[in-house]
Amino acid sequence: MNIEDIEIKKELKIVFMGTPDFSVPVLDALIKNYKVKAVVTQPDKLVGRSGKLAKPPVKLLAEQHDILVIQLKKIKEEYQEIIDLEPDLIVTCAYGQILPEELLNYPRLGCINVHASLLPKLRGGAPIHRAILNGFKKTGITIMYMAKGMDDGDIIEQRELDILDTDTASTLHDKLSKLGSELLIETLPSIIDGTNKRVPQDSSKVTFAPIIKPDDEKIDFSKTSLEIYNQIRGLNSFPGAYLILDGKRIKVWESIIVEEYFPEKFNGEIVKIYNEGIGIKTSNGVIVLTLIQPEGKPKMKAKDFLNGIKDTLIGKIVG
Repeated sequence: MNIEDIEIKKELKIVFMGTPDFSVPVLDALIKNYKVKAVVTQPDKLVGRSGKLAKPPVKLLAEQHDILVIQLKKIKEEYQEIIDLEPDLIVTCAYGQILPEELLNYPRLGCINVHASLLPKLRGGAPIHRAILNGFKKTGITIMYMAKGMDDGDIIEQRELDILDTDTASTLHDKLSKLGSELLIETLPSIIDGTNKRVPQDSSKVTFAPIIKPDDEKIDFSKTSLEIYNQIRGLNSFPGAYLILDGKRIKVWESIIVEEYFPEKFNGEIVKIYNEGIGIKTSNGVIVLTLIQPEGKPKMKAKDFLNGIKDTLIGKIVG
């Protein structure tokens, strides 16, 4: 890197906007390579039974580096503080609020976003969960210009990532967060000098990734074993898939598919106890629950849950 490039990095005013753990490696990479003028994040939130205020993860990182932190309840009404910083570039990653057009149009180098899918697929707030829930074999990171619509801006750069059959939302989250930080740093020089690509999204290929709702969490055993398997790992480690057994909620964290058939049984019926756990009939086979969390208890192997009661479970219908 020559002296001119170093000076450009020092003089560039970058504002970062992000909130959850996913944003932290992206911000960390930005801090290590550029001067971050300020970090904009969501307000502190009350968490847990104690009701203590918790700082967003990116705020904790910003404070470690003595970077100005701005927390806005409604950015559409409170963005002037950001404009007053006169940013040359705004970088967002899982910020959690829609930016007003006045802010989008202000930086001379634009507002860019690190998004966890291969746009135009999976626009929205839960692209990592939905990639697994939908049975995708690939996903990736998109560096894009932000526009007034949700994730509909021009694409600058993309990188693919294979989704393994063993991936959960948690493992995929960490892989994509790391990939996003790497791709951002690789892409920024071309954005700064104006040589980057700018490709409009193909509107005919748009799909959406709405945030996870309670209805997404309950397991429907009329679905196929693969669909249920994908649901379980797609909601691991948050918020978790669940079923109802004897009126109590049991979260399911891990499972395996068994190609065994019980055509005379009902979907959702406990048909067999395997060495690995509890076998439940699906529309096309059996899903075996291997790691569960009974209501009010910690996670446990299903075979430990079965001690002393396994003979009583056969024939029960879960909801």
